[in-house]
Amino acid sequence: MSDADLQRTLAAIWRIESPRLIAHLTRVTRDVGRAEDLAADAFVSALAQWPDEGIPRNPGAWLMAIAKRRAIDQLRRDTKLAEKTTLLARDLPAGGAEPDFAESLEAIDDDVLRLMFVTCHPVLSPEARVALTLKLLGGLTTAEIARAYLTAEPTIAQRIVRAKRTLSEAKIPFEIPSGPERLRRLASLLEAVYLIFNEGYAATAGDDVLRPELVADALRLGRMLAALLPNEAEVHGLVALMEIQASRIPARVGPNGEPILLLEQERTKWDQLQIHRGLEALERAERLGTLGSYGLQASIAACHARANTGEQTDWRRIADLYGALARIVRSPVVELNRGVAVGMADGPAAGLEIVDRLAAEPSLAAYHLLPSVQGDLLVKLRRFPEARAAFERAYELARNARDKALLLKRIDECGV
Repeated sequence: MSDADLQRTLAAIWRIESPRLIAHLTRVTRDVGRAEDLAADAFVSALAQWPDEGIPRNPGAWLMAIAKRRAIDQLRRDTKLAEKTTLLARDLPAGGAEPDFAESLEAIDDDVLRLMFVTCHPVLSPEARVALTLKLLGGLTTAEIARAYLTAEPTIAQRIVRAKRTLSEAKIPFEIPSGPERLRRLASLLEAVYLIFNEGYAATAGDDVLRPELVADALRLGRMLAALLPNEAEVHGLVALMEIQASRIPARVGPNGEPILLLEQERTKWDQLQIHRGLEALERAERLGTLGSYGLQASIAACHARANTGEQTDWRRIADLYGALARIVRSPVVELNRGVAVGMADGPAAGLEIVDRLAAEPSLAAYHLLPSVQGDLLVKLRRFPEARAAFERAYELARNARDKALLLKRIDECGV
């Protein structure tokens, strides 16, 4: 295995295993910060040993065993944690042998679910809840979270540090809450899961359009929540939205890795099984009551999924759904998407009128899709010099290499 392949493999192992490690270690130490440090220490040991000794048959079990031994060493230095030491020690194999599994998958997923609700505890601000969930359970870096929230990276880093300290000082129970408390934490949890999905579905930086591993993580977390909360419409709405959007992944990228826009995708490549699962989840959400923001977005995605071609898409219904969404979600990004839909339903001039009003919105100042949408609408109006200028602004703001390449093509097509 080449060094590059080894590094990619190690990064994938960390992304997959770190949420489980952190979740389980949080349960036994009752300290999110300590659990994260222990998991990181175990991975440092792996980085030192695996390149020479080879990757273990079960890397997750190896990491868990190392992390637990280090936890025992730390806990033995404390004065009131003998019971936790016993709890950890009984799970370790005798003689230092590597176990087949550090924990059963079901038990570990239970811990992950508990950690999801801990990171969304009301003792934290809404912004801190989402940032911490993304960091510990989504595997996103601080920079990725900052881009997802259009927020400065140092601000996000400070938010995460303070959140971990607050949870530790408040001694939050490591448990799945019940009743009204569970529902109070649900909105932040759903938002975090969807942001993980979005970073995978449309990577904000790097050389690739997609990060399928993040899409898979978000879908896994969403399905876990749907199993836990079968009567919550918004949970099923989110699962529906992610399933339908993920169905387009086989058609989203061209042979050279370039992004393919929705209306240009070969729809026969869309995953029909995922579309079916998404539509079923949407039907469950509709049966449970009035659709919330995720259910409305899933309904929009369903309009695309049900159309055999872009020309057959019911843009009037999509525009109306975005209008309903805008009334419950005060977001300039929602309004930008509504502008696109109105442009398709009522003509580019009507869409541009909505989009131009967003030009002064501070939170979109660094959002490359705003000038990109402006450019698309201006092209349709044959205002090519203005379109070229808009695409050039979008190019300057874009962080993903594939997006920048597509924007260069759009600039050239303006021919000015």
